[in-house]
Amino acid sequence: MTAFDDWRARSPYYDETHEALAQSVRRFVAREIAPHIDRWEAEGELPRALHKKAAEAGILGLRYPEQYGGHSEGFDNFHGLVLTEELAAVGAGGLGASLMTHGIGLPPILALGSEELKQRVAPPVLAGDRIIALGITEAGGGSDVANLKTTAVRANDSGGDHYIVNGGKMFITSGMRADWLTCAVRTGGPGAAGISLLLIDMDSPGVERSRLDKMGWRCSDTAAIHFDGVRVPAENLIGPENAGFIGIMRNFNSERLGMAMGCCAYARVAMAEAAEWAQNRETFGKPLVGHQSIRIKLADMERQIEATQAWVDLAAWQVKNDKARPADFAMLKVQATRMLEAVAREAAQVLGGASYITGSKVERIYREVRVNAIGGGSEEIMLDLAGRQLFGGKK
Repeated sequence: MTAFDDWRARSPYYDETHEALAQSVRRFVAREIAPHIDRWEAEGELPRALHKKAAEAGILGLRYPEQYGGHSEGFDNFHGLVLTEELAAVGAGGLGASLMTHGIGLPPILALGSEELKQRVAPPVLAGDRIIALGITEAGGGSDVANLKTTAVRANDSGGDHYIVNGGKMFITSGMRADWLTCAVRTGGPGAAGISLLLIDMDSPGVERSRLDKMGWRCSDTAAIHFDGVRVPAENLIGPENAGFIGIMRNFNSERLGMAMGCCAYARVAMAEAAEWAQNRETFGKPLVGHQSIRIKLADMERQIEATQAWVDLAAWQVKNDKARPADFAMLKVQATRMLEAVAREAAQVLGGASYITGSKVERIYREVRVNAIGGGSEEIMLDLAGRQLFGGKK
């Protein structure tokens, strides 16, 4: 990965604690991930044992409360950015998406759930013993969260107080391996005011899962999930009934910041591979980098990465100091995904035919451009969201 003193050491946001974490994660990636990532990509999922190893290395619990098995003392959100950067070293976006899937499934529980629910769920997840995923998207709609159709009807019979869940979720990261699903359901009327969050045990009768094959993020299992009369104990309600929408929305800002950092990290991986190729590959009697057109490509890639990283770091500082605006995260995500697309394209041009053969990091990263541009909110919806928040015109 990019050396610490190449960019982080020149930044006011990072210090020796961030470098120490980077070195620790880098050793873990080299030992436990890099030798196996191509096989996991072919198999279409990560082994559950990797979650346990990552927990023991302190990766899963980073910045989570100590009382639930995490370690947050002395860590800030820039340590989270460092973790994203180092996990990207293997050039496989599915690694971070699936290994760190608790990063979107667990926060709603910690923010809104009862203490009993937190104590029951968070420790085994942060210990790597259980896997939790987030279920928001449905086949009939993605970013239009307020109009989701999956229903949860409350009932109280001989089986106790519970909800009956019917419907389905689509494109669920870690959906095939998840033990629990933090699931958005409709418990009330139409719109955002009728949405709740439920924790669903994925081994419950009536839960069916189907594996989805994908262009990229191949080592991350992705599922279509169907619920047919699934009984969920009422104590698995996350926060107040019909108040789940706020829990979903507060998750999006951190998810989009994380995705933007991931785009910067993968762009750096692609640029590094392209630069190495340009320095070692000869054409017309000299290294590729000896040609002005190639140097211009590499410099322009660096320009776009540095500009986007500066915005990522600023947004992280704004979060840390309670100065963030939702519109900023929406626009930043668009900036980052478009930057990644441009850098991946130019890196592929530098590598030429080698970028079209499975095995190069650039080939894999280029295939994963689209999931970043769509997941977490498409570019078009992000820009419209920012436009409405900044300039009005909601109707």
